[in-house]
Amino acid sequence: MERNDIERIFEAFFEKYKKTEGDRTVWSAVWTHMTPEGVLELNITKCPRGTVLKVFVNKKKVAEVEGFDAYFETMEKVALEHPGLYEPNKIFSEMEFVL
Repeated sequence: MERNDIERIFEAFFEKYKKTEGDRTVWSAVWTHMTPEGVLELNITKCPRGTVLKVFVNKKKVAEVEGFDAYFETMEKVALEHPGLYEPNKIFSEMEFVL
């Protein structure tokens, strides 16, 4: 799946499923992907800092980055460190389906 498509789907998912984290200046949405290799959670947060993306593997935070450029770079590393866990075509096709 192309990077532009992933960003578009992730942004649309955020807009549809975002929840405030209290004071209405921070909003986030979480996608959970379960595989035999483990559980991957992708959290997109929009706050005064900008767009922050957090990555959790089996409930442990493995990355927190600002912006999509850093996200794509980080996910390459996550995919290498956790083979079979990050499947962008499957994840973002499923995410688009729920929209």
